[in-house]
Amino acid sequence: MKILVTGSSGLVGTVLGQTLAKAGHTVCRLVRPQSAAGEGANEGFAVAWDPCTGELGGAGVGADAVVNLAGASIADGRWTAQRKEQLRASRIDTTRALVNALAKMNARPSVLISASAIGIYGNRGNETLTEDSKPGTDFLAGLAQEWEAEALKAEALGIRVVLARFGIILAREGGALPKMMLPFKFGAGGKLGSGQQWMSWVALEDVVGILRFAIENNSARGPINIASPQPVQNAEFTKVLASALHRPALFPAPAFALQLALGEMADALLLSSQRVAPQALEKLGYRFLHSDLTPALAAVLARR
Repeated sequence: MKILVTGSSGLVGTVLGQTLAKAGHTVCRLVRPQSAAGEGANEGFAVAWDPCTGELGGAGVGADAVVNLAGASIADGRWTAQRKEQLRASRIDTTRALVNALAKMNARPSVLISASAIGIYGNRGNETLTEDSKPGTDFLAGLAQEWEAEALKAEALGIRVVLARFGIILAREGGALPKMMLPFKFGAGGKLGSGQQWMSWVALEDVVGILRFAIENNSARGPINIASPQPVQNAEFTKVLASALHRPALFPAPAFALQLALGEMADALLLSSQRVAPQALEKLGYRFLHSDLTPALAAVLARR
């Protein structure tokens, strides 16, 4: 297959591209015109496109599938009004431009896999959340709803749309885990706030496997929770991580201290509780490679 990927230089995009290429697919990484020359053009994989105008290079013609992973990191800096606008534009505006570019194609791809996040559910305590659960009302929930709405417009073009609601992705190479590990390396790790908030996690290897599964499985459609079937509470996650790193977990971080340091972002990313079930994936028959946290972390940390 010929597969277009936005956000190809990020954590998921990098590994997904490598995996798809090894499987024999042609991976076309959509990059901004000014950076195309330096991003693998000599390998024949870079396709210039401008999210501001929606213009897509000719090499993108004839694609069978599109994976949209574009979006600025939600964890890089406090959520000022300016930062929030950057988070929105990098997701909503970019997805809108991508769908508009697909609309101009004579031969359109059969499927669009578009990133989203379990943040769409908001802070829900002990409630078990499936793809049918109502969205939350905070900033991240609103952001994800608008993001998904733009992607779903591709359905009117006859394109199958999958909304990949990512949980906390565990990878040694990047994402949340290295940041979580840092306090433990200095012997200062511990639970966050009460430690009772649910963490819905997923190993990077499963993320890539699920995205491939969604591309190839015509029954995959609409929202899909990309999270292990065994979420854990923060206190348990902290305990397992400390054990994997052979470090103590003696220094809890009080909620007020996190809120003072990070503002609104602390509530949404560190103290919010989302007990997510991957109901759609289970119905489709996907088998997780890593469903239990202890062996999953061991496998992730063993990667080099």
